[in-house]
Amino acid sequence: MCQKLRRFVYLLVVAPFVLALSAPRSNAQVLYNFGNVAGDPVNPTNQSAITQGRDGALYSTSASGDNVTGFGPMFRITTTGKMSEPFSFGSATGVSNSGLTLGTNGNFYGTTFGGMGGIAVLYELTPTGSLNTLYTFDTSDGSKFEAPPIQGTDGNLYGVATQGGSSDCGYIYKLTLPGNTYSVPHQFGNTDGCDPFAPLLQGTDGNFYGTTTSGGTGSSGVVFKISAAGHLSVVFNFDGTKHGGSPVSPLIQATDGNFYGTTTGGGKFGTGTVFKMTPAGHVTLLHSINGTTDGYGPIAGLVQATDGNFYGTAPQGGNGTNCASGCGTIFRVTPAGVFDVIYNFDGTTGQDPLVTLFQHTDGLLYGDTFDGGTGGGLPGGCTVGNCGVFYSVNIGAAPFASLVTPSGKVGKTVEILGQGFKGTTGVSFAGTAALTFDAVTSTYLTATVPAGAETGPVTVTTPGGPLVSSKNFRVTPQITSFNPPSGPVGTSVTITGVSLTQTSKITFGGVAATSFTVNSDTQVTSTVPTGTVTGKVGITTAGGTATSASNFTVN
Repeated sequence: MCQKLRRFVYLLVVAPFVLALSAPRSNAQVLYNFGNVAGDPVNPTNQSAITQGRDGALYSTSASGDNVTGFGPMFRITTTGKMSEPFSFGSATGVSNSGLTLGTNGNFYGTTFGGMGGIAVLYELTPTGSLNTLYTFDTSDGSKFEAPPIQGTDGNLYGVATQGGSSDCGYIYKLTLPGNTYSVPHQFGNTDGCDPFAPLLQGTDGNFYGTTTSGGTGSSGVVFKISAAGHLSVVFNFDGTKHGGSPVSPLIQATDGNFYGTTTGGGKFGTGTVFKMTPAGHVTLLHSINGTTDGYGPIAGLVQATDGNFYGTAPQGGNGTNCASGCGTIFRVTPAGVFDVIYNFDGTTGQDPLVTLFQHTDGLLYGDTFDGGTGGGLPGGCTVGNCGVFYSVNIGAAPFASLVTPSGKVGKTVEILGQGFKGTTGVSFAGTAALTFDAVTSTYLTATVPAGAETGPVTVTTPGGPLVSSKNFRVTPQITSFNPPSGPVGTSVTITGVSLTQTSKITFGGVAATSFTVNSDTQVTSTVPTGTVTGKVGITTAGGTATSASNFTVN
């Protein structure tokens, strides 16, 4: 979708209106005005995801740029506002407005459309701007790739096509790494959703979750989940009224295990909502965006900051000056649904914030706007005040550590982002010290998951003080053997493995045991339950589920 058409769709959702104006708060800071220099990114759209690199800088893409080709660059910006463009997209690569996802190899992944003689490409970019085309989509693959892929815990890439597939409602794709084997696990057919815009999210249960902007029983979009094997189910159908409709933004899974997001329409005022959804699909309306002082039609998703609250943006509305219909807002929502606006854009400080906020490990929130600012005016580029800005928001959060690798087995190397890592004296996993760790740079560290580690926060002890991970690291359990290999109901079975301390459930052939004892981190004893059939033994802990290689045979 070209930039003008994307903006046209956005303006249909966010209709202009008149409101009383007042001075904005001053807790946001413009770090860079786009369009100041030839080659600058300009007008970043809603799916231009921002991510943090190993070097501590922030990376993203823009579909437009003040350069000769007009395709826009991959850009790098430091937390102090130093801008550079390591790579510029062009006719040989296509236009990229997807933003970027950081991979476990330190490189970034994204998508383009309209390049290399095909519809789009799936690419890998190094931080210095070396591009590797992983897959070229052709006309049979579809034509709209608005979101970047994500890297699953299995190392493969998973993403969505907004259009294409048998019903032209879009589909989910998978690219196996290494080898670049491309497959389509699911094609949407309207009843299960249509037009997925946002990137996928891998939940703590291993399934992938996402939203569609239309389709479903209410024709207002759905929340879906799909297993790595490709089984898709609709978790929730938006009704377009009470709970909202047409979600364009990605979901997040909060520390309480529930999912949170926004919709562009619906709610009490018909101008968007903030919602919570349990893993079982029960949706609670946290707040109806009022269309005036709150903002109007949130396009961007939410971020849960380390203070436990959720932060988002609305592209119009609010009390900012210099915009006839309001320049947009930054808002905060507590898990209980208490809503307040913490910043009003005023045009010169930005306008139309479309991109989901990102919390850097320094504790600040970062984002950009489609319009506004003071940059522009270069020949052939955007006009002054219409290029957008890159900004930060200080919410008073302390620095923390971020896990690039969210889960893994004992012995796995975990990648951690942060700051001040040089001179680190220790890394612990829920209190268990890692025997091996390496502060590669001041902003990037690796550590090996130690024996006895449990699911919980990772703490890095630096010269400047401890940095605690914003999310728990999930230690994956392992089953190495069980004895006896067969027996009748009531048999006592000893299961041997790794990371079994937090065992919460045992199954035999899919039937849950009613009695088991955790003997140690490497051993659990369980009684074969009534109704068991021959099948695998499973152990579930806080870190996930492990399944035996062989069957337990019921005599």
